[in-house]
Amino acid sequence: MKLHSALLVALLACVPVAGMAADAAVAVGQAPGKVGAAGRVSAKAKVEAVDAATRTVTFKGEKGNVFEVVAGDEVKNFDQIKVGDVLTVTYAEAIAFELKKGGKGVRERREATDAVAAAPGEKPAGAAGRRMIIVADVTKVDHKAGTVTLRGPKQSRTLKVDDPAKLKNVKVGDQVEVTYVEAVALEIGAK
Repeated sequence: MKLHSALLVALLACVPVAGMAADAAVAVGQAPGKVGAAGRVSAKAKVEAVDAATRTVTFKGEKGNVFEVVAGDEVKNFDQIKVGDVLTVTYAEAIAFELKKGGKGVRERREATDAVAAAPGEKPAGAAGRRMIIVADVTKVDHKAGTVTLRGPKQSRTLKVDDPAKLKNVKVGDQVEVTYVEAVALEIGAK
């Protein structure tokens, strides 16, 4: 079954992750002409109350914060949510840059999204993800300032590079392919 991405985004916006117990991980890697980074954060909150009439679930984070979420009709298996269950929210994102020498590609932006929900009878859960790929032209390289200007299909951006030496092989006319991926997963489980 599909769970609307907007629903997950709305639910995630209601979850004050900073007030919940969270664990996080970050990874960074690079190779000639490539650089990437990825990160993940997970947080938990306990179900304090369930109001079936209004489909409102009251959560309490491990730092004591209390918040409510109204679950629309899109949330399947709502009737299985019980006081004492634990909500786990996991958010992950990654970005990668790859230099394409010679710039023979077309500037473009491609985007895809997908979402899934728990099957009937399973504990309430859902996940949504988005992947975006942008191919941009290198229009300016400023070695002194340590910046590179990229022109994508809709706009130009000047980016500061952490180590200006990484720009030594980047030339006007090259292209950069940027891949950005983000995902959020929500799961209600027993204590």
